[in-house]
Amino acid sequence: MSAVSSRLPVFPWDRLEPYKATAAAHPDGIVDLSVGTPVDPVPALIQRALTDAADSPGYPTVWGTAALRDALTGWVERRLGAREVRHTNVLPVVGSKELVAWLPTQLGLGAGDRVAYPRLAYPTYEVGARLCGATPVVYDDPTELDPEGLALLWLNSPSNPTGRVLDRTELARIVAWARQHGVLVFSDECYLELGWEAEPVSVLHPDVCGGTYEGVVAVHSLSKRSNLAGYRAAFIAGDERVLGELLTIRKHGGMMMPAPVQAATVAALGDDTHVHEQRARYAARRTALRDALEAHGFRIEHSEASLYLWATRDEPCWETVAQLADRGILVAPGDFYGAAGDRFVRVAFTATDERVAAAVKRLGG
Repeated sequence: MSAVSSRLPVFPWDRLEPYKATAAAHPDGIVDLSVGTPVDPVPALIQRALTDAADSPGYPTVWGTAALRDALTGWVERRLGAREVRHTNVLPVVGSKELVAWLPTQLGLGAGDRVAYPRLAYPTYEVGARLCGATPVVYDDPTELDPEGLALLWLNSPSNPTGRVLDRTELARIVAWARQHGVLVFSDECYLELGWEAEPVSVLHPDVCGGTYEGVVAVHSLSKRSNLAGYRAAFIAGDERVLGELLTIRKHGGMMMPAPVQAATVAALGDDTHVHEQRARYAARRTALRDALEAHGFRIEHSEASLYLWATRDEPCWETVAQLADRGILVAPGDFYGAAGDRFVRVAFTATDERVAAAVKRLGG
């Protein structure tokens, strides 16, 4: 039996452990800005919805309740500006990382197929391609790729790690090219609610897709907008033929969002107040860290959206990681996201106000 894991790259976060130990030895403790995990409380109305649905002894459905599908279609129309979204255009998934990792397999891709993603990108795009035996391909401009054998094109706006946002003209150009060549587009839009210096737009917006969802699917998550990383609540929306195929496969695989989480998702998507409150927290942390990093000699590139600052001092990223670890601050090296990031670090502003204040003080010392 061949080990599937042999196809995969080394799990990057294991390489950060020695630097984490150094940072943890700081007298005032570690400030961990390496992972964009939420630290603020789950909003009370979402907790209530979860607990009210706790008595759920039966199996949930893969497609979700009618109430969940209503919530998904309603949010996609209201927030993304999409039109005439039906239940067949949405599908809940058990966290977006699961979807990204297993999508190429569920699409039936394999040897001879190519999966493309940005040169600087979330590592799971590559993992998904390698799990099914497809060939991973990176791009700067996807329309410059050879479309031969290109089965899946990942977009990511706002970007993880850079925070770069693709405007609607650029997105429309890419979607038109992909349709011309029969390439399926999946757009990872999990940070869409977190635009700071730009207003992110979805591939489902009519200005981008022309009012038809043929060949395009958007990926969304409640982890960041609603502090629900622990709930594994996410969904996809778009081309009903693609979603119908995935629904059939996921039924066989038992990929079901738990019933209480479905109820919590309905509550979360029906409320904007908690999203605005969380944005305000992140905005304050972002400003504090950006000012401190720039005063410390860093240059911030892109970072107009998302939960990260893409920072450089024009030195190898691991030197930066080591220097900050000596100050008790842990950040992610840019080469985790591709060789093009080898002189950058990704700084998350998801720590508590107290920890962000500690980082600011240490950077000023």
